[in-house]
Amino acid sequence: MSSPSTALADSPAFPAAAVEAARYALLRRLAPSMRHHLVVHLQPIGMIHEIMERRLKAPEPRVAEVLESAAKIRGFARAALDSTLDMVTWLAPDEAAVVSLEEGVRECMGLVATAFTFRGFSLRNEVAGMAQHVRRPALRSCLMAALFVLADDGEPPADIVITAQAVGKSVVLGLERIATTGERPVSAVSPYRLLALADLQAIAGDEGVAVQPGIEQLQLRFTVVAAPPP
Repeated sequence: MSSPSTALADSPAFPAAAVEAARYALLRRLAPSMRHHLVVHLQPIGMIHEIMERRLKAPEPRVAEVLESAAKIRGFARAALDSTLDMVTWLAPDEAAVVSLEEGVRECMGLVATAFTFRGFSLRNEVAGMAQHVRRPALRSCLMAALFVLADDGEPPADIVITAQAVGKSVVLGLERIATTGERPVSAVSPYRLLALADLQAIAGDEGVAVQPGIEQLQLRFTVVAAPPP
């Protein structure tokens, strides 16, 4: 990828209706991944419950094993609650929330990496050592939209590489789509709709993020903000 530009153009202003339409489309595209993360911790609870039930029906139940199963259920239930609360922040973000660039990118990759793999796109997160803080809602919405734009506009199989670099009082996130060899995956589910560059620009403009499109690549410039108090 080319080096980040120090003069990335600000995203053009879009009507409020266009911004809302783009945000809605992004949430619809994220919904399958969000649903998976909501249920992934709940699925083992049913299996553990069945094991616990069989143990309790034994002529002489082993209390230690029953307590062990109960502890596992409690652990999965707590993880499910934490995951649910996190998913809520995607639907109703705290506009004042901040996150380090490295952690924020890792959160986004953790949510959608599997879904992109099924489509034939491998996400390669090469953002490391970036402790600068940015607004969390801006990073989440713009990075996710950029990932969908690159994937929707490209042909699998391909890698999407995410890099970052500090530029003055900003950080520039770079995304590049690199074609790879292999069989084209067969997707059985059609997306709600494809996301276009205009959708990304509408969201980015609303978040105060500059976008620089290129050939099979995108750059996003985020303003660095103060880190939260310890």
